[in-house]
Order: sequence, then C-alpha cells, then structure tokens
Amino acid sequence: MPVTSIDTNPEALTLTVVADFTASVRRLWDAYLDPRQLERFWGPPTYPATFTRHDGFVGGLSNYYMTGPEGDRHYGYWRWIAVDEGRSFEVHDGFANEDGTPNTEMPEGRMVLEFTETALGSRVSAISYFKSLEEMDQLIEMGQVEGMREAMGQMDDVLADLASFAAGNDTEVQLIGDTQARVARVVRRSVPQLWQAFTDEALLRRWQLGPDGWEMTVCEVGAVPGAAMHTEWRHVESGESFGFVGVVVEAAPPHRLVTTERMVSPADPEGSASAETLNELTFTPVEGGTLASYLITYPSAEVREMVLATGMADGMEASFKRLENEVFA
Repeated sequence: MPVTSIDTNPEALTLTVVADFTASVRRLWDAYLDPRQLERFWGPPTYPATFTRHDGFVGGLSNYYMTGPEGDRHYGYWRWIAVDEGRSFEVHDGFANEDGTPNTEMPEGRMVLEFTETALGSRVSAISYFKSLEEMDQLIEMGQVEGMREAMGQMDDVLADLASFAAGNDTEVQLIGDTQARVARVVRRSVPQLWQAFTDEALLRRWQLGPDGWEMTVCEVGAVPGAAMHTEWRHVESGESFGFVGVVVEAAPPHRLVTTERMVSPADPEGSASAETLNELTFTPVEGGTLASYLITYPSAEVREMVLATGMADGMEASFKRLENEVFA
C-alpha cells in the first residue's frame, strides 16, 4: 500500500496522510492535475469520482461527484488558492449541492498537497486543516481517513499507466453522465502558446481545419465575456459548408475559456438554439506539453450521440496534429 503514515493532530486541527511511490515527482503531480487520471483514484473503489471541472490554477474551481454502489451521488468541490507547479497546491475543499454550489450545511476545510522527491521516487503529503475540533471529529467519523487510504491505494496502477496519458496520443472522448463529453489531448505546446492558438484568428485559420480538403472561410473569435464567435468552413472540392456561432461566457487567460456553440449552415444560417452546447476549454501544463480538455454539455443525450457520430474527434485530432506540426514550429 502506498500510504506510509497517517497522523491526526487535535491541537493543530490537522490530518496528514503521506504516501510514497516509485514514480517521478512530475508523474505524480500530473496524476493530480489531469482529471482523466485523478478520477481513477480520487475516491474509494466503491465510490469512484467524476470531475466535471478541474482548473488547476489560482482562482480556479474543481467540481466532482462520487457515485456509490446504488447509483447515489455525493458532490464536492475545490477552490484553488495557491499553485507551485510540480511542488504543491492548496485548495479549499468541501461538500457541494448537485448544481456544484457549496453545501453550507457541511464543513469546508483547507487542503495542502506537497510533492517531494525521495530516494525511491516521490512522496505526496496531503494535509487537511479543519476549523474546529468538532468539524475534524465529524469528518473523521464520516470515514475521511479510511477513504483517503483506499483512494491512494489505487494510485500505483494509475502511475504505472503512463502510455495512456502521454503527449502525442490521439484525441480521447469520454462520456460523462447523460449529456456531457470530455474531449482531451496532450498537445506538444506551452499553455500560453495554446491560448494564443485558440484565440488568434490568423493562427486559427492555419490549423483548425479538420481533415484535409477543408478551408476556414469565416473566423471571428474573442476572449472576453460577451464576445461573439463565428466560424465557417468549406470543402474546397464539393463546396459543402457549415459553421458555428456562439458567445464567450467566461474567460480566465491563459487557462480557461467557456463558450456557447450552435451549428449553422446555408439552409439554417441562425442555427437551432435547441442544439446549443456549452464548451468549457481548459489548458493544464503536464509533462510533454499541455493538456487541452473540452468539457462539452449537450442539450440532450440524443444531440450528444448525433454530434459525436459525425467524426468530431477525428476532425479535432487532425487539427491538433496540424497545430503541433505547423504552428509555433
């Protein structure tokens, strides 16, 4: 078992859990910052976690829920306070309601995770700070200690599976719940470079083209809330065309950009509001580049199925390869 010590300090109102691994510090850090990996161990085996948001930057937010054996869901959140990349991060963590808002009837704590190198690999120290002895006792009685022990017991397998999360892998699609999908890929570029590539119209015209044979005929983008979005493509041989319109909902440069999006075509230039999606794009530095992660919320399971069946992931993969090979080369 990777957990090597658990210490409760009623005087300092802290709970410290230490776990040791043979992986490198960077590998261990990435496991916590990449939601695809974090989901595989944040939560005991019988209560796996699903992250619907995971920012990893100061001022950011993470939302997740754990699903129990009977399908019951238990919601939580992190509010990111400090990040020292590769060394430590600090969050306020607490229980949440189904809509992601804090559950004020339950205690909110503070958690600091520290990552250090050891002779055999790496160590993570998770230090939980409580506001009172009553809250500390309450959470321990609810199973926090055993839950963390069971959760960290799953980490060796995740850390050993480096190939699944390495840079250069094809674009990955993960279905979340009934109406969401996470589309993720590690791109061999820095966070600032990716932000520029997604928000600079001249750069977008160079790489966001999907499969060969298409050209971008309209490119109007923004990076401030309220900015209008309008992109269109045309097949150079058939003349077939389509596009998207939307608006910027939220922006936290260079890490997070949230937009609405609905498809338009010559036959339907305004697009159908009933098919509008919410696209949450985050950029997280990881080994080998930057994890670009879209969380897409569809209006229904049927719309999600229809969009994914168009080969959207293949088109995004072709674009990402073009971005790596032709932009910032």
